Amino acid sequence: MTSALARSKKAVGIIPARWSSTRFPGKPLHHISGKPLLQHVVDRCRQTKNLDLVIVATDDMRIAEAAFNWGADVALTSPKHGSGRP
Repeated sequence: MTSALARSKKAVGIIPARWSSTRFPGKPLHHISGKPLLQHVVDRCRQTKNLDLVIVATDDMRIAEAAFNWGADVALTSPKHGSGRP
């Protein structure tokens, strides 16, 4: 039996998308099979039944604008946020 508390919990998928990669700048918008890589990722995340919301987190307006055009939710981040690199 599912409690009211368990039913009210939400799962959010956050997709980090940076333009300034040292090995492949602009990778999130690189086209694969007719659409940008990031759009493929957003589409796959939307297909899962475990996520209630999918957000693209980026510090780049090119990525943000493209994601808005696909109807994605976007959170603008600071370029000062760490990228996972040491």
